[in-house]
Amino acid sequence: MHLPGPWSLLKGLLVTLLVSDRVHAIDLDITSEDSIKDAASTSVYAMMTYYKGNLTGHIPGAFASKWWEGSALFLALLQYWHFTGDSTYNEEMRIGMQWQAGSGDYMPNNYSSYLGNDDQMFWGLAAIMAAEVNFNDSSSGYSWLSLAQGVFNTQINRWDKTACSGGMRWQIWPYQSGYTMKNSIANGGLFQLAARLARYTGSTTYSNWAIKIWDWSLSTPLLSNTTWNVADSTNMEDSCSTQGNTQWSYNYGTYLMGAAYMYNYTNGSSTWLTAVNGLLNKTLDTFIVDGVLKEVTCEPSEMCNDNEILFKGLVSSWLSFTAILVPSTYSTILPYLQKSAKAAALSCTGHNNNTCGVRWYLSKYDGWIGMEEEISATNIFVANLIAFQKSGPVSSSTGGTSTSDPTAGENDTTSSTEKQSTITTGDRAGAGILTFVFALGWIGLMAWTVKGA
Repeated sequence: MHLPGPWSLLKGLLVTLLVSDRVHAIDLDITSEDSIKDAASTSVYAMMTYYKGNLTGHIPGAFASKWWEGSALFLALLQYWHFTGDSTYNEEMRIGMQWQAGSGDYMPNNYSSYLGNDDQMFWGLAAIMAAEVNFNDSSSGYSWLSLAQGVFNTQINRWDKTACSGGMRWQIWPYQSGYTMKNSIANGGLFQLAARLARYTGSTTYSNWAIKIWDWSLSTPLLSNTTWNVADSTNMEDSCSTQGNTQWSYNYGTYLMGAAYMYNYTNGSSTWLTAVNGLLNKTLDTFIVDGVLKEVTCEPSEMCNDNEILFKGLVSSWLSFTAILVPSTYSTILPYLQKSAKAAALSCTGHNNNTCGVRWYLSKYDGWIGMEEEISATNIFVANLIAFQKSGPVSSSTGGTSTSDPTAGENDTTSSTEKQSTITTGDRAGAGILTFVFALGWIGLMAWTVKGA
């Protein structure tokens, strides 16, 4: 986690205690498949030290106050397993993804009262990823495909025509800040999920919705098919006539990934190829600096929060799958993935234990520490394995085995009518105390380690 405000002193103490004369980066040879796998194994191990869902007294798949990040963790693990074959974490992944499934649509009772549409959507993307990489369905639980379908079904029931002629609100509940906002990640994410379901199942139900969401997005300030700008948000109060144009990489990436799936699903439609090329070029122009991925809005000022640290890691994965699904983009995308991975590896010199930083473009450790940094590093390392194995996503007609339930989630009324229990101030305070205690213990342990070395 990034340690802002009152944590600054603690962060400084950590750095003072932990930095020794020896600095070791992850040794990455971008031309070696084994070297990339080793780098990914190192960052995955670091990433999983933050996961407590497999311990007594903790909830599988859940993180206090940031529930959606469980999906980002499992997305990284699914791709890590797919490209490396390392099944070390598969059982934790399977249990966590099932535990948070709710009534088959990722609206679990303990968290559903404060979720946004984007939060639920990311779990749907994790579920469809599990189906696409042929991660075996659970023997006692929901199939991965049905979970993705459950998310899709509950979300399209929230398609909102009260303003702007359609679109997904950012938030689900009227009492949430941002309820009157329609944004790119909620709409682009549902577009991507629909496109992936269309390709996996072959059903026009999903492709029709993908086209509907795409066309609606083009009718608003969120997406332009002339400049290929992707704005962050637009407001219902002014009938979606203005935009919040903060530039975030994952907004571009989610539309790009959806367009790549639609291109592949339509067997090479020129319409979708134009969309892929337009979004890809704009993404690279905006978020590649000196050949390296950079979250341009927050990294230069060192103001990225935990969510924002994850964005370019997600985009790394989406770029790699775009290169597979749209082969004409491969030679454009791969060099940027390679240079970004080399820079990320050089950032993993922290604390003499390969801790990875945020600002890869510095090619050195920048003092940041947390699960999100390790997830993003894992994503960029794994993304580079497409140079050695172009085993892309399967579908039901090309070996996919996950079972379908087109009506999944339709009977779950908690997604729209029942208010669930909220996370209290006491819950958050307790989580903060546990984090502080853990941090102090970690300082002591690592200081002893440095002294012993």
